[in-house]
Amino acid sequence: MRKIDQDTEFRLLRHLEKAPASSQRELASTVGISLGAVNFCLKALVEKGHIKARNFRASDNKLRYAYVLTPNGIATKAALTGNFLKRKLAEYERLKSEIESLQVEISDDHKPSDQKSGTHFWE
Repeated sequence: MRKIDQDTEFRLLRHLEKAPASSQRELASTVGISLGAVNFCLKALVEKGHIKARNFRASDNKLRYAYVLTPNGIATKAALTGNFLKRKLAEYERLKSEIESLQVEISDDHKPSDQKSGTHFWE
């Protein structure tokens, strides 16, 4: 079975749930991966039973696919959503802490040199 990065799988399932008739080019642009990677991922999602590809006729008379989430795909998307949210919240907290630390450094760097060490020039 093909292996997909969790974030990519989450983003694809999320987008397909909202817009099942998206073209592979649209998916590549939205998710931020190559067209070849989208094709690989869609095949893997079909193999896993998370989506079904259904033919439909597009307005320009070409056959296209609609990628419909299966009940298994909906359950997987729900689990991936929780995991994605946990990872992003943890990342946010790390970034917030780093930003606060950098702000302290910047404010310390802008103090006159005699105030940085806590000593005064007259001592």
